[in-house]
Amino acid sequence: MSLRAIVAGPDEDGIGDALEAENVDVARVNGVLSRPTLEEAGVLEADLYVLTDVDQATTIPIVCDLNDDIRTVAYGDRTVPEFVRGQLDLALDPQLMDATLVAEELVG
Repeated sequence: MSLRAIVAGPDEDGIGDALEAENVDVARVNGVLSRPTLEEAGVLEADLYVLTDVDQATTIPIVCDLNDDIRTVAYGDRTVPEFVRGQLDLALDPQLMDATLVAEELVG
């Protein structure tokens, strides 16, 4: 069974492609993200939620509420707001960690 991931936000650093290269089933969502949008993307069944748009950080508590077992990752060059840090499993800057390396670590 392959891992399922949701990449939320623009993917300028290629984390979605890097996850797909690791045989992860990736759903991509953009724009203003709501609970119904996340549900349609498969958040209830997902193993991994990768947020690339810090402006959508309010989705982290929603994702955690919908799926107790999901791992949450912020992958962007901006600081994550304090109110979601406790619910994040990992926060990484693409300038410090290449998408390929991040994907390998998340899958391995």
